[in-house]
Amino acid sequence: MSLRDSLDLIRMVRPETGTSALEHEIVAERASSLGSAEARVKQTVADLAGAQADRQQRLDDARQAVWAYFVQRELIGFRRHNDVIRDLGIPAEVLAGLGAVPSRR
Repeated sequence: MSLRDSLDLIRMVRPETGTSALEHEIVAERASSLGSAEARVKQTVADLAGAQADRQQRLDDARQAVWAYFVQRELIGFRRHNDVIRDLGIPAEVLAGLGAVPSRR
């Protein structure tokens, strides 16, 4: 195989396309994972709001879900959580168990 043939083969394969496809898959997986974590937060916060019995277990579940969601967000690069705390209606009692205090901004 000549150098010209090798270059033609490289152009035909377009290695940057493979990398782009992989990067696309990674971004899609991150989004899906973050969406699942957010859905779990919404569910556990709703369960906590409606809890009469077994409130402590529901509070623990909500704290675990919120903690996992915050970790997932931080791994992706989102460091500020004030907007999602407000948007998802995460109660202060859940945050208090995490050691987090929402800012007053």
